[in-house]
Amino acid sequence: MLFPFPANHFFNRTPPLPMTRDEMLARGWNNVDIVLVTGDAYVDHPSFANGLIARLLEAAGFRVGVLSQPDWNSCQPWLEFGRPQLFFGISAGNMDSMINHYTANKKVRNDDAYSPDGQIGRRPDRATLAYCQRSREAYSGVPVVAGGVEASLRRIAHYDYWSDTVRRSILMDSKADLVVFGMGERTVLNVARGLADGKSVKDLRDLRGVAYRMGASEVPPAGADTLELPDYESVVRDKLAFCEMTRISHLETNPHNARKLVQRYGREAVVVNPPALPLEQAEMDQVYGLPFTRLPHQSYGTARIPAYEVVQNSVQIMRGCFGGCTFCSITAHEGRIIQSRSQESIITEIKLMAAQPGFKGTVSDIGGPTANMYQMRCMRPEVEAKCRRLSCVHPTVCKLLGTDHGPLRKVMQEARSITGVKRVLVASGVRMDLARRDPEYLRELAEHHVGGHLKVAPEHTDPGVLALMKKPAADDYVAFDKAFKEASRRVGKKQYTVPYFIASHPGSGVEEMIDLALFLHRNSYKPDQVQDFIPSPFDIAACMYYTGIDPMTKKPVKISKGLRDRRMQRALLQFFKPENYFEVRRALEQSGRQDLIGSGCNCLIPEQPPPEARDKKRREATQAFTESTSGDHIRGGPGEQPATAENRLGKKNRAQRHTRRTIGYRPKRS
Repeated sequence: MLFPFPANHFFNRTPPLPMTRDEMLARGWNNVDIVLVTGDAYVDHPSFANGLIARLLEAAGFRVGVLSQPDWNSCQPWLEFGRPQLFFGISAGNMDSMINHYTANKKVRNDDAYSPDGQIGRRPDRATLAYCQRSREAYSGVPVVAGGVEASLRRIAHYDYWSDTVRRSILMDSKADLVVFGMGERTVLNVARGLADGKSVKDLRDLRGVAYRMGASEVPPAGADTLELPDYESVVRDKLAFCEMTRISHLETNPHNARKLVQRYGREAVVVNPPALPLEQAEMDQVYGLPFTRLPHQSYGTARIPAYEVVQNSVQIMRGCFGGCTFCSITAHEGRIIQSRSQESIITEIKLMAAQPGFKGTVSDIGGPTANMYQMRCMRPEVEAKCRRLSCVHPTVCKLLGTDHGPLRKVMQEARSITGVKRVLVASGVRMDLARRDPEYLRELAEHHVGGHLKVAPEHTDPGVLALMKKPAADDYVAFDKAFKEASRRVGKKQYTVPYFIASHPGSGVEEMIDLALFLHRNSYKPDQVQDFIPSPFDIAACMYYTGIDPMTKKPVKISKGLRDRRMQRALLQFFKPENYFEVRRALEQSGRQDLIGSGCNCLIPEQPPPEARDKKRREATQAFTESTSGDHIRGGPGEQPATAENRLGKKNRAQRHTRRTIGYRPKRS
């Protein structure tokens, strides 16, 4: 069933939803139906989930207030709009709040791309939990519905990298009435309509795409359409049980054949319904045709929102990904069935963008989770409805998968012919094994849609690691790189691929990374950006990291958890940088690969460290010494203070602070 509003509101833009009581009253409202609470800045753009859901509910006739990045230290901000008539909608934001706050080494990040001017401290750790708690405190009895990436991927028991524990379902800790998981447009509308019709939250438990908690006095569902996961106590105690939970939950992600899942927590239980059905093309057009201003809320003034600047002039043409990479949450959250917009909808949005003041002629990206899966679907719907395969392209591309790039080429051609548009770039990652099947797509890409560099993600070179990732062989990248450079040469351009690789992924040890470094050296690749593996909740790779077992095969997997090992792996990806010299040397010596140290053509590093490496080591030693002795004097000397009792007390307090266990990021904590 299509949504109950016109398909195209593009040229009938309206102001964004209210963020304050004064803005609400200015609209002539005395109250709101729904308060959406988000950990991100409020940006009225379809790339921001909160902005999209707000517009969707508005178009369906609901009065919506947006509570953006509220101060969670009290419930006072939750009183801003008064008591909502229907529910609080809770989201940590476009990212999991823990990944937003911390690096792979669990250090606090220096900025937050989803906050004004990149400020940190605008949301708490595990923001969904804090926001749900304050919603309950502000207005008892108002339903609380959690959603977004953080809640979606934590709907069952999960490994939490930051506490190194198996945590309960977010439903148990947040006390939310419902969790809407996945891309929730249809589900959120059904929740709003149901509550508006006088139904209770319990009456909505049969909706697709929701998970809910059952009390000790309730009887969980059972039957042929229901599977019971290993209970929480079992997955905490037994890693094989954790693997089995992960295996079952991932096999039940196809909305056409997924069964209901039940996981017990003592006398209570969490129930996860089958995922929501994917949106049809007409529904996608409606959602992206909503009257977005495509701007941050006016209250931010001249403040920059870094994430917005990246996507401001981009157009999302599809969603979903059938790649099924085990370290990526896109397939788990958006689904593996591709949902595409019509060409007319895409072109209309670009025309609107070109007519906006300040547009300089460049569409920064035309893509989605991947650049080239537009309108690709299984050619046999009856088979798709039964399929439980986690990836349509691994270990080989499924013979039933439609891989025609023709519709995408037409969209690209039409987009770059629009008046006022000078360039249409492809910044989303290109799926190389699909692109190589269409030389004409590769030619168009090279000639018109790449600004010198093209992002691709081979991720690794070791066959065992790539198999665990569900990624194609390294030879696939070499062949694609060669084909892309040749296509660029034919159109008179000199362009390069920018490969992305992951360090410390399950299966990857120092030896595997040395082989990857040799691959880079032989092919003269020098990656500018590398990433350390972060185990995200619900992902198959996170299960491997925690258990040391592949949940799909139950075979053991090599895991790198030590900080020193992770540093060496990261350094090996950029062995050519002088500042990484000593880490790379340590890795080579530890692995018995001294043959790669010297002046030979196969050597990764020279025998003698470069000056930059020595300088870095000297700076680190000086910094460590300064931190350990800051404010204290080792021995007396001319002009130095004596070691008074007050100084000694200060030293003791500093030592206590250094040894105190880190319990997490909380702004304003002393």
